Amino acid sequence: MAEPTLAQVFGTNASQTATELIISKVDLATVGLTASADNTGESLITAILLLSEIELNETKQETNPDIQITIVKSNQPSIVSRNNQNYRQLTISVDLQTPDTGSGIDPDNY
Repeated sequence: MAEPTLAQVFGTNASQTATELIISKVDLATVGLTASADNTGESLITAILLLSEIELNETKQETNPDIQITIVKSNQPSIVSRNNQNYRQLTISVDLQTPDTGSGIDPDNY
């Protein structure tokens, strides 16, 4: 198989140049983002993870060995306390797999 395409990971309107990655908020709306001129960085990264998980998951990795990153949502929320307030904590795990060279995370390896 082949590496997942930019459109598969970031949405049909995604594109890139030598210096920019363009991700359309229209594509992020498919996973629940309400697009606005002042979306927070946290809301955007959450939407990107949710959208990417559609393609980068363990099931698809089983049939496409070129998928080296998997994103897994936990179905078990927990309650955490911070600053005297309870919060629902949801977990998304991102696993990076590359041949073992003993080095740390290098984005160019994926």
